[in-house]
Amino acid sequence: MSTVPPPAISVVGIGADGWDGLPGEARRTLRTAEVLIGGPRQLDLLPAADCPGERVPWPSPLRPAVPGLLAAHEGRRIAVLASGDPMFHGIGRTLTETVGAGRLRVLPHPSSVSYACARLGWPLEAVETVSLVARPLDSLTAALHHGRRLLVLSEGAGTPARIAGLLRDKGYGGSRLRVLERLGSPRERIVEATADDWAPDRAADPLNVVALDCVRSAGAPRLGLTPGLPDAAYEHDGQLTKRHVRAATLAALAPAPGELLWDVGGGSGSIGVEWLRAHRSCRAVAVERSPERAARIARNAAALGVPTLTVVTGPAPAALAGLPAPDAVFIGGGLTVPGLLDTCWEALPPGGRLVANTVTLESEALLAERYREHGGELIRLAVAQAVPVGGFTGWRQAMPVTQWSVTKGP
Repeated sequence: MSTVPPPAISVVGIGADGWDGLPGEARRTLRTAEVLIGGPRQLDLLPAADCPGERVPWPSPLRPAVPGLLAAHEGRRIAVLASGDPMFHGIGRTLTETVGAGRLRVLPHPSSVSYACARLGWPLEAVETVSLVARPLDSLTAALHHGRRLLVLSEGAGTPARIAGLLRDKGYGGSRLRVLERLGSPRERIVEATADDWAPDRAADPLNVVALDCVRSAGAPRLGLTPGLPDAAYEHDGQLTKRHVRAATLAALAPAPGELLWDVGGGSGSIGVEWLRAHRSCRAVAVERSPERAARIARNAAALGVPTLTVVTGPAPAALAGLPAPDAVFIGGGLTVPGLLDTCWEALPPGGRLVANTVTLESEALLAERYREHGGELIRLAVAQAVPVGGFTGWRQAMPVTQWSVTKGP
C-alpha cells in the first residue's frame, strides 16, 4: 500500500521590490500557502489580499527553532520566504539540513550579489563574496589582497562603517568602498567613498551590500595565500613554528576543503591559522595548556582573518577528550607526555594524517620508534640564515627540526 508523501515546503526568494518583482509561479505558491514563514520585513512585502495564509515570523535565535516550527505546521502547505536566492547564504541551507532536499521546492530570486555585479559591471565569477551576517568582522581580513574586488554581505546599517574601520587598520584605507542599498527596489542607490573618507558614525540603509576595490597602502603587510607567512605576522613569545618549517609542516598536513585539524600544543597558533587560511571551509582546534598563550592564539587568528579557530585551554591529552574526530593532527610540543601520541593516533580515522615536529633528542627517539612501527616519512629540516659577521656575511644555523609525517592505514 503506497503512502502519500508529505507536502513539499516551498522556499520562495523575494527581493526588495517585493510582490511586484515576483514571477507568476512564486506568486501562485504564496497565494495558495496555508502558512507563510519569514522575517517580519519579508512578510510585510506580501499583500494581505493576495496572500491570506497564516503569517509566522521567524523567532530568534532562528536555527534552533526551525525543526520545531516546521513540525508544528506539518501537513499544511508551507511557504518560507527568503531574501534573494535562498541557497546563497540563505535559509535554504538550514532547511535542507533540517528536512532534506527532497522535501524542498526552491523558487529562487536574483541574489543581492547578482544585482550588485549587474550594477557595477563586474563578472560574477571573478568576484569573491564574504558574508558578515552573524559572522565576525575579522572574517573579511583573509580576503584582502591588492587589486581584488570583493562583495560583502552586510549585517545592517552600521556594517559599512565597521568595514571601513577594518580596512584602515589593515593598511587598506585607500580602497574604494561602494554601498549598494535596496538593490532591485525603486529606492535603490549607490553611495561611494574611500575607506579613509568613510566617517565612523556614517550609517547606511540596513539593506545593503558593500563592494570593495582593494588597495593596499605602501608599507602595509603583504600576506600571501601559501603557507609560510612571515614570522612578524604573529604575536608570540618565542613559541612559534618558524616560517620555513611551518611551510613544510603545512605541506605534510595537506589541508583540503572541509577537513578538521587538531593543533596540539598550539603555542602561537600558526599551524592552525594557516590551515584555516588554506580554504574557507577548513576547520581547526588549537589545544594549549597556557591560558596566556591560548588568548594569544585567539588574537592571532582574528588578526589574520580566521576567527573561527577554536581554542581549547588545557593540557593534552586530557583536553582532547570530547573533541570531534580530526582529519589531521599536528603535534608541536609535549611529545613525551604519557599517552599524548597514542591518543592522537587513536583519534585519527583511516586515511588521517599525523605530523609531529621536535628539536629534542628524547622526542626524536620517540618519533624514530613510531616511524619503525607505522612507517611514513621521517625527515630533518635545517635552516640557516645569512647574518653579518664583522664586515662580512656568514650563516647562522637554527636548531634542526625532526619531523615525522604519516598517513594512518585501514
